[in-house]
Amino acid sequence: MKWLVIYTKPNFEIKVSKALKYMGIKSYCPVYIQLKQYSDRRKKIQKPLLPSYVLVYIDNNDRRKVFSIPGVIRFVFWLGKPVEVSNNEIELMKNNISGIYDNISISNLTKGSTYKIMDGPFRGYQSRVIYISNKKMHLELPNLGMRVTLRTA
Repeated sequence: MKWLVIYTKPNFEIKVSKALKYMGIKSYCPVYIQLKQYSDRRKKIQKPLLPSYVLVYIDNNDRRKVFSIPGVIRFVFWLGKPVEVSNNEIELMKNNISGIYDNISISNLTKGSTYKIMDGPFRGYQSRVIYISNKKMHLELPNLGMRVTLRTA
């Protein structure tokens, strides 16, 4: 058994994760809370941290079962093999996703410099600064193969 990555239709991540759990398959869809401003009210919304992706703990023999769930498109492959995520990375996400982080300093960073993320959902990861301005910063996380954008409020 290992953690594999499923690619889903847009906005189906949470539904797919719940359906997998209902089937008895262990899954994880990391989410964060976003405060959405409407014309008449403010509402807290759950948003997936990894849009269109769900992590599933499954055996290779049981991989076909997930395709019975509406919204599942395919498994993610790299070099002809399904992408595997280590238990350590899953635990890191689970432990750090639950907080709200609003006091982050980005002083003394320059484009191209490396930066170890000290707080938040990606705590402990090494990143490289791609772009920096007064309002936002783009970080590249080579271990995860992704870019993260940090915005000021």
